[in-house]
Amino acid sequence: MRPMPPTPPPGSVTRFAPSPTGFLHLGHAHSALFAARLAEQAGGRFLLRIEDIDATRCRPEFTTAICEDLAWLGLAWEEPVRVQSARMAHYGATLDSLRGRGLLYPCFCTRGDIAAAIAAAHGPAAIYPGTCRNLPAAEADARIAAGRPYALRLDVTRALAETGPLHFTDLIHGPRRCVPEAQGDVVLARKDIPASYHLCVTQDDAEQGVTLVTRGEDLLEATDIHRLLQALMGWPEPLYAHHGLITDEAGKRLAKRDQAPTLRALRASGMSPAEVRARAGFP
Repeated sequence: MRPMPPTPPPGSVTRFAPSPTGFLHLGHAHSALFAARLAEQAGGRFLLRIEDIDATRCRPEFTTAICEDLAWLGLAWEEPVRVQSARMAHYGATLDSLRGRGLLYPCFCTRGDIAAAIAAAHGPAAIYPGTCRNLPAAEADARIAAGRPYALRLDVTRALAETGPLHFTDLIHGPRRCVPEAQGDVVLARKDIPASYHLCVTQDDAEQGVTLVTRGEDLLEATDIHRLLQALMGWPEPLYAHHGLITDEAGKRLAKRDQAPTLRALRASGMSPAEVRARAGFP
């Protein structure tokens, strides 16, 4: 893990934004404690947001458990808690705005289509090669009318032509130049998830007045896309602090899919909140 960053600006607003797809583990505890500590140091505010846009995986019981586990750790947050699934109309309005400006296009490619196109392109990186970017509007409309499933992709090249070069400041990693084109034309919506993580997290941070975005360093590159969306929509640019990750004995990042020990299991084993906080890097 990396050390805590320098003291953030006075009044900084931070947030912890988990997805209720399972129980919290030590990695989540570190992220939540990190955000709360910075808000406390700055005399600011700490928010909790539930990112439940994936209706196929998120469960209300996990939302309840998240709040219980964080309270057990000794954390308190500002009410009300924002729940993303209740705000789909707001994300939809942003998508409509971007599409009206010619910055989104429908993509009908399946995962197999994309894999084949990437393999055929022999490019320097495995990113979506823009197969549907120049599809005639009449043909795209006909496919939609016929019921073909599609995603909405951001035309990153066209978007950058509007915004120009972008940068952001990270309290741990320093100033960084954004290279969103390295990630290709990212998906901002699709049939099963009507608004993507990239869009929802960026819009919520702006609307909630988050001034210091804290999260794991595995999301450092995602910030390039978020800065692009901020510039396109006229949203404020926050500071960032991408912290190091809690790992297991083999050095692998803790993850739900790998059955990382949950806070509930640690509590059931007899560990106290102070002991769990210490294991999460906050003695």
